[in-house]
This record gives sequence, C-alpha cells and structure tokens, in this order.
Amino acid sequence: MIRIGTRKSALALWQANQVKIQLEELGHSCSLVPIESSGDQNLTEPIYAMGIQGVFTKSLDQALLSKKIDLAVHSLKDVPTVLPEGIEIVACLKRGPAQDVIVYHPHFENWEKSPSIGTGSLRRKAQWLRKHPHHRVENLRGNLQKRFEKLESSQWGGAVFAQAGLERLGLMNTNMAVLDWMIPAPAQGIIGVAARIENREIKDLIRPLNCDNTTLCARVERSFLNTLEGGCTAPIGAHARIENNTIHFHAGLFSLDGSQVFEHKSETKLVHATALGKNSALQLLQEGATQLMQIIKAELK
Repeated sequence: MIRIGTRKSALALWQANQVKIQLEELGHSCSLVPIESSGDQNLTEPIYAMGIQGVFTKSLDQALLSKKIDLAVHSLKDVPTVLPEGIEIVACLKRGPAQDVIVYHPHFENWEKSPSIGTGSLRRKAQWLRKHPHHRVENLRGNLQKRFEKLESSQWGGAVFAQAGLERLGLMNTNMAVLDWMIPAPAQGIIGVAARIENREIKDLIRPLNCDNTTLCARVERSFLNTLEGGCTAPIGAHARIENNTIHFHAGLFSLDGSQVFEHKSETKLVHATALGKNSALQLLQEGATQLMQIIKAELK
C-alpha cells in the first residue's frame, strides 16, 4: 500500500487523487493521508510574515522523513527551492494552465467604483500595482472556497487566483478574466510529487507519472528563483514554455509597490536549457537586481 500525503484543502485532495488514480491505473494500491500544514492553520498573517520557508510543505516533509507516508503531493509553487535533506521531487505531472485570473466581485461594475483587489501574494500585488498604481491591495488568505467567500463579502472589485486551481475544482466561470500580462509564480500549475531519496522502490513506481517537459520548465523556473534567493519573500515571477524544440522564458523581479522591475525574456534550444534559469537570474543581478532584493528584504523585516 502506497501512502500518499496531502494537505487537507479541496484542491490539495484533488491533486493527490490524480496521483492516486494514475498509480492505481498502473496496478498499485494507494491510500491518502491528509495532514494539516502551518500555512493552513494560520489564515490571517501574510505568508511572507510567517517567518518560515515551506509553510505549506513542512508538515508533509516531516511525515515523509518519519516514514508516516511514502509520497507527498504538492502544488510545486509552494515548495521551497532548497528541499530538506533526504527529500527530492521525483515526478512532475503534466502542467495545467500557469496563468493568474482576476475573479470579479459578484456586483462589480468598474474599477473606478471598486479600486481594490484581494491577494495574499506579493508577486500578484506588485504586478497589479504596477498596472494599477492607485488601487488598494488587501491581504487574502485561505483555501479557494474561503477566499471566494471573503471576496463576496468584501467591497473589493475582485481577487486574484491561479487558473489551474479554479479549473481543477470546476470554479471557472464568465465572471473572471485571465491575466495574460501577469508573470506567474515559478512552477505555478504544476503538481509535484516528493519522496525520500533513499526509497528507490517508490521512486521507480512514480517515475511513469513524470512529464519530462514539465520537469524541465519547473527546473528552469525554480533555478531562476533560487539564484535570486527569492523563496516566498520577494515578488518574483518566472514562466517557461516549450514550443517546437525551443524553450521560451519570461521572468521578472518587482519592487513591493510595483514601481520597479527587472524583467527578462529569452529563448533557447532545449539542449541548452539546463542553465537558462540560473543564467537569466545572474543577468538580472548584474543589471542591478541585487540592490532591489536588498531593499525588498529590508522592507519586509
């Protein structure tokens, strides 16, 4: 019996079930083990203010290392770029949509009447303020259903969500719009599966679920994030996509108020993609992003 660890939210359970279904189709018996994370317990503080890396993954890491579970299923964008010793990402399922979506308030008329949005993401906040500098951005935390409820009871014009989460729970509707101008979070839309490095048998069982293109895009985006030392504390976006044997990469680092940006766009053949994320980040650091990172860290203290 393969024990699959997951957070308790509806989206996390949906994602873990996709792994369970695919493993069962390969003939393996599985069970889900729901585990609560510190990020799910504290819904009032902004994530960046909670003072720990991996607020949504730490409990699952501990369960893996103590052998209470065999696999942990994550939204890969929540996973720190430096994993705990003894754990590795062993598979990335084929990526869903990476974009962000604005979900309008049910009574939204226009931004002049409702010049505010809800989001708990520094990345989304910075990019929204860059486009709408006179808007207010309110902190919004919780699972998808809770955030929808908070939006409906608010005076905001809307709130920003990941398109993949909405699609997976059947929540996409006409009262929303895809924000194709907003750079997604690194690995947004990707379901990642973690296991203990020593557990070769489990790694062999999970390998058929891996999508090579998705894994490559995740590696590029996460190495960009890691090189900038962003973690969850800086407004950093990164998105890689593969088309005709070429990887297209778009990334950026934003000041907290969106007034400053270091943006990068490039493309390269897949054979040269390994160092794309790191080299793109190093280029931005050479252009002055180091100073902006220092300012962001100081402002968040």
